[in-house]
Amino acid sequence: MAAMESNPGEVPKGFSIASLRGPFTRHNGPVYRADDDDDLRSGLFVLERHCNGMGFLHGGMIAAFSDSALAWAVWWKTQRRSVTLKLTLTYLDTVKVGTWLEARPTVTAEKDDCVHLYADLIGRYGAKVARADAVFRLLRRNRV
Repeated sequence: MAAMESNPGEVPKGFSIASLRGPFTRHNGPVYRADDDDDLRSGLFVLERHCNGMGFLHGGMIAAFSDSALAWAVWWKTQRRSVTLKLTLTYLDTVKVGTWLEARPTVTAEKDDCVHLYADLIGRYGAKVARADAVFRLLRRNRV
């Protein structure tokens, strides 16, 4: 599995490595974003370090990746920073090392400085492996 760490595979066309925002993401990435305007997808190659003791993608890593992908979608739609108020994950299948995992967010509502959205997480052969439902609160523009 060590080879997977250094060479996980070819990044799908239309994705580029995301600029990393902090030490957590630097350690747990790399994360990729779709290049096209209004394409909110994020991607991640599942590496050995992302897995649990059984060799599958760790549920906490799915949550962290989902949270990041959803936060990106909120930023893209609103151009405002936000914080996660609620994140609910439904795990549907296991994900193996070397898999390209893709988050496909959809914003469903914006109201009272809150953004409601979900993301389907897609693994090999287009199979949905998880679903993340979330609510993010938009921060005031001058708040960091």
